[in-house]
This record gives sequence, C-alpha cells and structure tokens, in this order.
Amino acid sequence: MKQQHLKTWSLVFVILLLDQVLKIVIKTNMTLGETIHVFDWFQIVFVENPGMAFGMNLGSKLFLTLFRIVLSTLIVYYIIRLIRDNYKQSYIYCVALILAGAIGNIFDSLFYGVIFSESTPFQVAEFLPAAGGYAPFLQGKVVDMFYFPLFIFPDWVPFLGGEIFFSPVFNLADSAITVGIIVLLLFFSHDFNVTLDKYASKKKTSNADSNHA
Repeated sequence: MKQQHLKTWSLVFVILLLDQVLKIVIKTNMTLGETIHVFDWFQIVFVENPGMAFGMNLGSKLFLTLFRIVLSTLIVYYIIRLIRDNYKQSYIYCVALILAGAIGNIFDSLFYGVIFSESTPFQVAEFLPAAGGYAPFLQGKVVDMFYFPLFIFPDWVPFLGGEIFFSPVFNLADSAITVGIIVLLLFFSHDFNVTLDKYASKKKTSNADSNHA
C-alpha cells in the first residue's frame, strides 16, 4: 500500500511541477497573444482564460474555482479509497492524471492573480509586483499555451470551409485531464462504475447505521 501511495502521489507531483514550471516560464517571458511558431501544425501561443479547460467559460470565476476545489477534494478521497482497497495501479494512475490536471488549473486560479501583474499584448507580467497582483485570491486566470492548428477545412466542405480543425489553446494540466478521462472511458469504465457503486453503498450503509445508533 505504501508503494502505491508513493507511485500515485509522485505522478501527481511531477505533472503539477511540469505544468507550473511551463506556465510560469510562459507568463514571465511572453506578452499576451505572443506566438512562437514551432511547426505549421504546432505553435506556442500565450493566452489566458477565466474558465474551464480548453478556454471554455462556464459561470462565474469564483464559483468555478470553488467547484474545482470541492471536486478535487472528492477525487483525493476516491484515490485514497482505491489504494486502500488495492485496486490496479494503472487505473489509479488514470484517476491521478485527472486530479493532477485539476489541481494544476486550480493553482492558477488561486494564486496567479495575487503573485503576478497583468499580462498584456505590450508588457510581460512581473512576478510579485510592488503594486500587487491583477486579481483577488481565487480569481486568477489560467495560463494556456499549446496550439495545434492541424489543418484547415477546404472551402468546399459545408459549414466548415476555411475553419481550423482543433483550434483550442490548452495547457499541460488540460492534457492530463483529457488523457485521464479518455483512458478511463476506453479501458476502465467498468472499474469506475463498480467503485462508485461500492463506495456510495458503503456511505449509505454507514449513514444508516449512525442514524440507528
């Protein structure tokens, strides 16, 4: 069990570390909207978003951050239960990827508005500015940078002519969440359903026992 804990939380830590190092390097060296052309199909583009993964914006920033924190706490509890019940490590890794990505973006929301000045198209952000950060605690913007304009649909394609295939700009945390969810759906959907039913039924049983006590 100790070995499972070490492997699982080490994976979470490594993903978080890489995600934050990359974001801080981008934030403190590029102006907002600046682009580094690597290949025609891959570019580094510095953008910020106040919403969810891949630039989506759902609801208020404060609500979204609090929702992420609650969800991440539940995932931590879920992983601890999986390790305690000695579930297969590959499945636990999959859930750990989702957790690491969620925490990575939470960190931006919690602290970036406080520890950085605002990024603009004309000025690189400053770390720990004397005048203070650009947003209150919990309301920082998430840093994105990966852009894969894989190809442009031909003009003759109905409704999509001239549009770029896969235009979202995303970060390493988004990638971890996406990979974790895809692998879970493809290979571990049965494990996911079984464990949810198992832990939910245990909670109901314990609540019923406490009510009868």
